[in-house]
Amino acid sequence: MVSEFLRELVAQRADYRCEYCCLPEFVSADRFTVDHIQPRSLSGSDDLDNLAFACRRCNERRYNFTTGIDPEIKQEVALFNPRQQKWADHFAWSSDGLRIQGVTPTGRATCDRLDMNDDRHANGFIQTSRQFWRQIGIHPPQ
Repeated sequence: MVSEFLRELVAQRADYRCEYCCLPEFVSADRFTVDHIQPRSLSGSDDLDNLAFACRRCNERRYNFTTGIDPEIKQEVALFNPRQQKWADHFAWSSDGLRIQGVTPTGRATCDRLDMNDDRHANGFIQTSRQFWRQIGIHPPQ
């Protein structure tokens, strides 16, 4: 568990958005967490360059995984690392702004591992929420 001071530094650096799905913290009922990119269970540290701001959903689905399977090429690849990679190099928003699309093996594997579009649930909660946020002008992020 990181200190409140460290959490605030990580949150400010991320502009209070999940560094995986881009959800702004202010629309979430849950307080966002600090994700260890290299998990502590795998010898990861509390250094700032190993920490990412993450919504609870992304953090729980990422768990201690550092790799995922790219569903297109069926190979194991490293998950997105927000300290070493740029989001826009690996992901893009669909034209309607409701889905995150992986545009690289890393992006696709991360979308799949974190279920960033809530494809595993029939109710489409994530897309419904994103549609509402788009209507009120806070989504997709610039």
